[in-house]
Amino acid sequence: MGAQKSSKGTSQRKLSKIEKIKANSNFLREPLATELLQDTNHFSEAAQQILKFHGSYQQDNRDNRVKGQGKDYQLMLRTRTPGGIVPPQLYLTLDHLSESYGNQTLRATSRQAFQMHGVLKQDLKTVIADIINNMGSTLGACGDLNRNVMAPPAPFTQRSDYQYAWEYANNVANLFTPQTGAYYEIWLDGDKAISAEEDLNPNAARQQVLNNNGSSNITEPFYGPHYLPRKFKCCVTVPGDNSVDVYTHDISLVVITDQNGELEGFNVLTGGGMGRTHNKEETFARLSDPLGYVHKDDIYSLLRAIGALQRDYGDRTNRLHARMKYLIHDWGIDTFKTKVEGYFGKPLQPFKDLPPWQYQDFLGWHEQGNGNLFLGLLVENGRIQDQGSLRLKTALREIVGQFNVPLRLTPHHNVLLCDIQRSQRHVIETILEKHGLTSHPDQLNGLIRYGMACPAFPTCGLAITESERVFPAVLQRINQLLETLDLADEPLIIRMTGCPNGCVRPYLAELGLVGKGPGSYQVWLGGTPDGTALAQPYGPSLQIENLETFLEPIFRYFQANRKPGERFGPFCNRIGLDRLQAV
Repeated sequence: MGAQKSSKGTSQRKLSKIEKIKANSNFLREPLATELLQDTNHFSEAAQQILKFHGSYQQDNRDNRVKGQGKDYQLMLRTRTPGGIVPPQLYLTLDHLSESYGNQTLRATSRQAFQMHGVLKQDLKTVIADIINNMGSTLGACGDLNRNVMAPPAPFTQRSDYQYAWEYANNVANLFTPQTGAYYEIWLDGDKAISAEEDLNPNAARQQVLNNNGSSNITEPFYGPHYLPRKFKCCVTVPGDNSVDVYTHDISLVVITDQNGELEGFNVLTGGGMGRTHNKEETFARLSDPLGYVHKDDIYSLLRAIGALQRDYGDRTNRLHARMKYLIHDWGIDTFKTKVEGYFGKPLQPFKDLPPWQYQDFLGWHEQGNGNLFLGLLVENGRIQDQGSLRLKTALREIVGQFNVPLRLTPHHNVLLCDIQRSQRHVIETILEKHGLTSHPDQLNGLIRYGMACPAFPTCGLAITESERVFPAVLQRINQLLETLDLADEPLIIRMTGCPNGCVRPYLAELGLVGKGPGSYQVWLGGTPDGTALAQPYGPSLQIENLETFLEPIFRYFQANRKPGERFGPFCNRIGLDRLQAV
């Protein structure tokens, strides 16, 4: 098949182990379906790989590891929620399931989805079936295919460009949805329930098989039995709104409208990606490149062309080199564009000029545009839970249950409560106050407001050190350091991960802390507040106990040498890391 081609002509090289597992799975069925019926507490390695396509990762709680005893196996589930739109019925279902079968928390992710942790194998079918039966889905939330499609979360009803962004985020998600019946066979015994997953027939693009070496696979006409070489990420946004971190995706679409607000087409960017591996310089974070402009009538054909190119030429022998960003890096964007145009069947038009990008978090109260309001609430570290006097989980349950309002998840793991009537505002404020929460973003600590951390320990199998659990203490220490340096009011975007895979996009942060070993972090400096520049690695590894000693001279130099109003990230870019190293 075309699936065996690669960017370096590796058609004769040995396929990776996971490629063989996918090919032998009978289109995402086995050995998952068989093992699900077995009286065991975990899945085999092969079943785990197929399980990812169904939206779940097998994990174990490292806090409960005891030498000589078996692992504390549990499953993490992730939802498929294009644009982060969550109906009230689905949210209340997830809340209930997390209490009954999970670890009593929900995790809002950096890709506008929910994660539920702590589900046991014996309960997995019950949980997924309940999600599907309540307007949700987990299909394709993980695995080697298109992941959750992002879009700006703000529900501006009078902005046609925003409405196009939500519409096409959902359409792109449906366009790349796997067609195998395995998902409903396994979790609903073959019955396809009503869900948020709607059928799409944009010019019959789903049936279009592009350059698959003449193969015509009825089960998976686009993906074939191997699916994609690695995960594939897309977003749709509007000019100027970079709440989606537009340069970090395999494909980014920017809505282009005419002076009357009617959709004309899309600017297309390709080749972004955050994942990398320590001590393997051939892996790297990369920002996407402008590819061109396409008319709205051709957008689905172009998307399939780009996806098919990655399907056919992405590296299937070395998974560290399998993302589309490496294909573009190896070929160059001009060669990649020529190849895309060959699949597409026509040349792309020139990329259209765009206004400057800006990041917004949409916290606080906002006019929705139709007389209703929406409210953005901070979810510290993305963890929806009750902890001490802050009872966010109970408050959301009460508000959504009483007023039946939908949620929108933001790309920076916060939540927006939407379609709120003005008469409901006072009651909602009272509920928030009762549970120790605030609706006023100016009352939030800036480091906490703009910071992000991945889950890491104890459940993420890729984590090599702590992130979410230590992040509050790290921010507090940095905040105290800034206060001593008379920089207490300095806005600063800090992101922390437990490994180099970059799930919260630390390589865009003004200060990124990337796990390198137990209590050890690689420091990245120079990301910009608008999310348009990559940070760069700085100095030796930081031992977390030496946090203040490490950062204090850098912050002092910033304070003494910055221009009026200059932010920390742009300052680091202007000065250069070589000069900072000498501080």
